[in-house]
Amino acid sequence: MKRILTILAAVVPLAALIPLSSSSAATTSTASACSNLSIAAPQGAHVDSLTSVDQPGGTVVIPPNPPFPSGPVTGVPAYCEVTVQLSHPGAGDHVKTVVWLPATGWNGRFQALGGSAYQAGEFGIPWVNAVKAGYAVASTDAGVGPSPFTADAWALKDGKVNQALLQNFASRSLHDLATVGKAVTNQYYGRAAAYSYWTGCSTGGRQGYIEAQQHPNDFDGILAQSPAVNWDRWGVAAVWPAVVMNQEHTYPTKCVFDEFNNAAVKACDAKDGVVNGVIDQPQKCTWAPERLIGKTVLCDGKPVKITAADARVVRKIWDGPRGLWYGLTRGSSFDGLAATKDGKAAPFVVPDSWVRDFLKLDPAYDTNKLTYSQFAKLFRQSQAQYNQVIGSDAPDLSAFRRSGGKLLSWHGLSDPLIPALGTVDYRKRVERELGGSTRVNDFYRLFLAPGAGHCGDGITPTDPLTSLVKWVEQGQAPATLPAATADGAEHRDLCAYPSVSKYRGHGDPKQASSYRCS
Repeated sequence: MKRILTILAAVVPLAALIPLSSSSAATTSTASACSNLSIAAPQGAHVDSLTSVDQPGGTVVIPPNPPFPSGPVTGVPAYCEVTVQLSHPGAGDHVKTVVWLPATGWNGRFQALGGSAYQAGEFGIPWVNAVKAGYAVASTDAGVGPSPFTADAWALKDGKVNQALLQNFASRSLHDLATVGKAVTNQYYGRAAAYSYWTGCSTGGRQGYIEAQQHPNDFDGILAQSPAVNWDRWGVAAVWPAVVMNQEHTYPTKCVFDEFNNAAVKACDAKDGVVNGVIDQPQKCTWAPERLIGKTVLCDGKPVKITAADARVVRKIWDGPRGLWYGLTRGSSFDGLAATKDGKAAPFVVPDSWVRDFLKLDPAYDTNKLTYSQFAKLFRQSQAQYNQVIGSDAPDLSAFRRSGGKLLSWHGLSDPLIPALGTVDYRKRVERELGGSTRVNDFYRLFLAPGAGHCGDGITPTDPLTSLVKWVEQGQAPATLPAATADGAEHRDLCAYPSVSKYRGHGDPKQASSYRCS
C-alpha cells in the first residue's frame, strides 16, 4: 500500500522547454513589485487577504507531505511568493491560493498544478521544479485543507454533505485558481502570460478535464494524467474488490493474487508478437483464473494450494461490477484495490471515504459490511446525486475546441487504482458527441501506456509537458509520446488513441525503435 500511495503524486517531468520568441520575452521584476501586489476578486468570491514576500531561492526544502514527494531542490531562482485567501459569500469557506513568480528567467508562461486524492493542489517538488523551469506557478487547497486520503475532516457539516466545500473541491476553486494565478502573474510582470497550462495526475487529471468541460478559456493546454474522471462511478466501483472478498468470505494473500497476475501475463504476453513481460492490450486478454485451481505455490516459504474460491474472487474482481463499471485489467496489481490486512479486506482509502462520507453520511461506517445488493444501490445513488457535481465526464468539449485549447492525456493500462478503461469510455463518448476520432484528435489526444501503473511505475511518458507545449505553441500535434522506465532501461513511444503499439517482429523489445503505431 505504501508504494501505491507514493505513486499517487502528480510528478510532472520538466525539461528545458521551448523558449518563447524574443518579442515576448519577460522583463526582470524588482523586489518592490512583489510587495505592492493586489488583485480584484474572482466573480462570486471575496479576497480576504493577500500577502506577498520575496524569497531568496537557492535550495528549497520540501517537507514530507504524502503522497507528494519531498526533499531538497537546488538551483531555484529567487521568486515572489503570493498567498491569496478567498471566500465565497454564504459558503463559510477559506480557500488558499499560492502563486510563485520567478524574479528572473520567467519563460512567459503560467502553470497551474492539480492535486491528488482529496488534496486539491500540489505544493511539493513538481511545484518547485516548475519555478526552476521558469514558470509562474500556482495551486489551491480549495478550502478543504491538506489531508489528502480522506474527506472526513470536511465532507460533513451538521450531519449533511458540506455542499460548498464539495463544490470547491470539484470545480469552483479551479476556475478561481486560474483567475487569481493569471491576474497575479499579469500584475507582477506587467503583462499577461503568453500561454497558460494545467498539469495534474489522478485528482489533478480529473481537475484538468473539468476545466476543459466547464471553463474552456482558462488554459491553452491541459496535461491530464491517469485522470480520476467518472468520479461518481469510480468512487464506488473502487470498493468492489473488498465487497467481493467479504461476500465470498475469501481473502487471497498478496502472494496468491500475484500468482494469478503472473499466470495471466504469461498467457497473454505473446499475443502482441513479443514476449516482454507486459500485456499490451489487457482488455483483450481473457485468460481464465479457474485454470490455477489446485496449483500449489510457495508463499513466504510455505506451500499454499489455490482454491476454487480464490479463482472466483479473482474473476469477479477482473470482471468488475458487471453492467455498472469496469474492473481491474489482467496484469494490474491487486495491491491497491484488493489489499488485505490481518486476514480482512482493506478498502482503498479514497473510495472508502467517498462511500462513508458522501453516501452513508457517516465517517465511522464500515464499508466491509456492504453486500452485493447494497453496493449496487450505493453505486446508483452516487450517480444520481453526484454526477453533475463531480462526475467530470461531460462529453461536450466543443467550447474547448473552439477556444483553441489542447488536451493531452495519458493513462496506464495496468493502473491498479483507476482502471484506464474508464478513461477510454469517456474518450469514446467525446468521439460520439463531436464526430469521431479524427476530429477529436485535432484538440484532444489520449495515450495508453501498456504495463504502466498509476501516475508512474512502468514505461511512462518522460516529458509530456514538452509535447503539450509544442502542440499549443507550434502546432506540432504529438503522434507519439516518448516513454521509458524510471531507470531508462526500457523505452517505448506511446501511440495516440485509437492507434496501438505493435512490435515490428525484430529488434530489441526494450527499445522504442522496435515498435510502430498501427
